[in-house]
Amino acid sequence: MSMTTDDCTVVREGFPRPFPDTPSKVLEQFRLHGKVVVVTGAADGIGLAVADAMAEAGANVALWYNSNDAAVQRSQELAREYSIKALAYKVDVSDAAQVQKAVSEVVHDFQKIDVFIANAGMSISKPILEQTLDEYRKQMSVNVDGVVFCAKYAGEIFRRQGFGNLIVTSSMSGHIVNVPVDQPVYNATKAYVTHFAKSLAREWRDFARVNIVSPGFFDTKMGAGPLALNEAYRMSAMGRQGHVKEIKGLYLYLASDASTYMTGSDVLIDGGYVLP
Repeated sequence: MSMTTDDCTVVREGFPRPFPDTPSKVLEQFRLHGKVVVVTGAADGIGLAVADAMAEAGANVALWYNSNDAAVQRSQELAREYSIKALAYKVDVSDAAQVQKAVSEVVHDFQKIDVFIANAGMSISKPILEQTLDEYRKQMSVNVDGVVFCAKYAGEIFRRQGFGNLIVTSSMSGHIVNVPVDQPVYNATKAYVTHFAKSLAREWRDFARVNIVSPGFFDTKMGAGPLALNEAYRMSAMGRQGHVKEIKGLYLYLASDASTYMTGSDVLIDGGYVLP
């Protein structure tokens, strides 16, 4: 039941909460020096671009990957190029035990986790009547279970520390039914993690922020396939896919002190695809 006007006049103990002790100059707010950021799915595509962005802003970075060990070399390159600490961890996010172990290893290696970016995902773009149950389970295990496991174990660290920041990579597919390729399972996984993250923003309100990034088609392996490419160009107000360099700033904003009054938000970055 909503409060009455009389109820609203009662002073609640502990409110209003204080403003954060963060820089007032905007460029200083974007600096991540001394912060530790974990990025899953960091071997290529959006995840790699995001890991690069965090290192460029001065953060120490843990790059999680599953099968593409290019993340190992990239972590070494980031450490040299930006004079930060960067390590790569081989983790199957669909395996809860591996996620729990990797979170513990990151805390051991870096002493804390300031930001966790749950970015790993996969797609099997088929109609449900053509998709096997194993293909369904695979998408659920990575896109849904993987985010839940990462949130659970990173969240435990955030609560213990008294601070934290979770960013979940969802998709515009959590907002719309993509055309022309039917992919109901993938779309549903993204709708799940979007609402899950919004719910966490409330659950963790006393110690952590949670936000969602919902990309449209970007020119990566997860971007528009051959059957959807022309439609992606037609549907986007900008007439193209995005380049990964165009999403780095959004993740940096959400990871940084520039966004300290932002939680529970779902930010679309899709070139205007969902407008029609």
